[in-house]
Amino acid sequence: MSEEFTSHEYDVIVIGAGGAGLRAAIESARSGAKTAIITKSLLGKAHTVMAEGGCAAALQNADPRDGWKVHFHDTMKGSKWLANWRMAEFHAKEAPDRVRELEQWGAVFDRTPKNVINQRNFGGHTFPRLAHVGDATGLEIIRTLQERGIHEGIDIFTEYTVRHLLKEGNRVTGCVAYTRVDGDFHAFSAKSVVLATGGITRCWSVCSGSWEYTGDGHALALWAGAELRDMEFVQFHPTGMVWPPSVRGILVTEGVRGEGGRLLNKDNERFMFNYVPEAFARDHAETIEESDQWVEEVVSGKLATVRRPPELLTRDVVAKAINSEVKAGRGSPHGGAFLDISHRGEEAILAKLPSMHHQFKELAGVDIAKEPMEVGPTAHYVMGGVVVNAETQETTVSGLYACGEVASGLHGANRLGGNSLSDLIVFGKRAGEHAAKQAADLAQPSIDESQVQSAIKEMVAPLERGEGENPGLIYDAMRDMMQEKVGIIRVKEELESALEDLEDFSKRGQTCFPGTSRKYNSGWHQALDLKNMVDISKVATMAALAREESRGGHTRDDFPGHEDEFWGKNLNICWMENGEIKIRQEPVEEIRDDLKEALQEVKDMIAERAAEQGGDN
Repeated sequence: MSEEFTSHEYDVIVIGAGGAGLRAAIESARSGAKTAIITKSLLGKAHTVMAEGGCAAALQNADPRDGWKVHFHDTMKGSKWLANWRMAEFHAKEAPDRVRELEQWGAVFDRTPKNVINQRNFGGHTFPRLAHVGDATGLEIIRTLQERGIHEGIDIFTEYTVRHLLKEGNRVTGCVAYTRVDGDFHAFSAKSVVLATGGITRCWSVCSGSWEYTGDGHALALWAGAELRDMEFVQFHPTGMVWPPSVRGILVTEGVRGEGGRLLNKDNERFMFNYVPEAFARDHAETIEESDQWVEEVVSGKLATVRRPPELLTRDVVAKAINSEVKAGRGSPHGGAFLDISHRGEEAILAKLPSMHHQFKELAGVDIAKEPMEVGPTAHYVMGGVVVNAETQETTVSGLYACGEVASGLHGANRLGGNSLSDLIVFGKRAGEHAAKQAADLAQPSIDESQVQSAIKEMVAPLERGEGENPGLIYDAMRDMMQEKVGIIRVKEELESALEDLEDFSKRGQTCFPGTSRKYNSGWHQALDLKNMVDISKVATMAALAREESRGGHTRDDFPGHEDEFWGKNLNICWMENGEIKIRQEPVEEIRDDLKEALQEVKDMIAERAAEQGGDN
C-alpha cells in the first residue's frame, strides 16, 4: 500500500540552517536559483551559535604582520599537515572579505578604539585574529545571515528530517523527508542538493552537541555513494562544563582562555606549563605588545619567557593535558580541571564574557567573577566529513554538495579555534554559488515514486514491529560505548571491541519498537537516528583503527608516534559498497611550490623573532 506524500520542486535545496547552510542558500538565491532550506530543528537553533569565541580572518587589525600566508601556515600546521591545502588557501585568502561582508550586512562586531573590528587571540593562531562579538559571535552571525536570507526569498521548511537522497544514475535529484511534528512525508525535486547538516558528536555521551548532531548529512552522503575522509579525527574541546550532570558537555568558550583564563588542577597548580611542546616554546617565545590579556610566566630551566599562555595551545594538546591530570588523580572533584578567570575582575568579565557569566550562574550556581569553573574535554567537532572539490564543494556524487562541518578537507587532523566560523562563510558561499551555477543548465528532475515509497517504507518500519526494545535505551548505551572505547584516548583492542559492539547495536536497532504513532514520537526519531549513528560510528572507528599513529585529534595509546610534517601522511577514505562500509588509504597530495614558499616565509619570520627574543634573555 502506497503512502501519501507532498511534492515540491526547487533548483537548489540546502539541508541544514546553520551558518554554512544559510550562507549557501543566500548565495544560491542571489544567483537566481529557486532555493529552499530544509532544517531538522528550528531557525536559530544551529550549532553555529556555540562558536562563541570568534571568527578567524587575517584582517590585520590587531597586528599588521598578519596576512593570508600566516593564516594559511597556522591552519596547515594545526591540521598536522593533513588539511586539503587548496581549501586552506581559499579559506585564508577569502575569510577577510567574508567577514567584512557580514559587517556590511549588519553584524555588530566588537570594535577597537580606532573603530575597526577588534580581534582576539586563540589557540594555534600566530597573531590575534578572531573577529568577535563578546562571547556570542556565532549567535550574531546566525542573526545576520537569517535576516539576510529573509530578503533573498528563500523558502524554509523547519522541523523536517531528510532521510533519503533521490538519485538518477550517479546524480542526486532531490530528497525525501518527514515532518517531526506530524510524521507527514515530503519529496523534493532538486537540480542540486547542498548538505550543511553539521557534525556527528551526538555519537558520544559527553558532547557539546544538541540532539540534532546525529551525523545525518554524513550518513546521507555515505548511503548515496559519496566518500568520507578523516573521520578518525574528532576534536574533544578541552573545556566543556562537567557539573552538574544535566549540563555535562556544554561548551565553555576558548575565549575564556583567550582573555587570560588559567587552567588549574586540584592542587591549584597551573599545570599546562608541564605540557608545553618544545616546538611551541621555540615558536612563541617572542615579545608581544603588552596587554592585560597576556600572561607572562617564566618556566625554570625549560623555556624562555613565554608571553603567550600555554592554555592557548591547540585544542588536542589542552584536552589531552586535562585528561592526563584527571588520570593522575589531580583532577577536580567531578573529573575535570578548574578554569579560573576571576583575576580579570567582574567588570572585564561582564564586558568580555557575558554569556559565560550568565551560563555558569544559571546552570551551575557558579559566579565566574569570583570562583573557578569546573571543566573537562567534551566531544565537540569532527574534522572529517564528506570529500569535496576544494573550489566548488561538489562531492564525488554529481549534483551533491557539502559545506561546513559535514564537509572534510580544511581542518585535517585538528581544527584551530575560530576557523569553523570562517569555514562556514567561505565555503558556504562557494557551495551555494556552484550549486546554483550547475542548476542553471539542468531541466527539473522528475520525482521517482518508487524511490520515494521505498524510503517511506524504511521510515515507517519501526512503527510496524508491534514489539521490541525501547530505542532510547539502545541510543544511550551506544553513546556510552563510544565514549568509553572510541573516546579521547584509543587502543587497538578497544576499537576492535567497539566494532563488534556496533554490529550488535545495529541488530538491536533493527528490532526496536518506538510505538505506533507518527505524531510527536521522539522514540520513532531515535529509532531512525540509530541507523545513521551506527554507520557513522563504524566509519569513525574503522578509520581510528586504520590510523596507527597519534596525530591531532586522534590519539592511539599503543602508537604514540610523532606529529612532524613528514611522517604518516596518509588519508583514510571510507565509502559504502552493497551496504558494507569499506576503507582505503591514500597519500596526501604534495603541496604546490608557491605555497611551500609561503610556508617557509612564515616559518623564517617566526624563527627570526624567536631568535631575537632568545638574545634578549
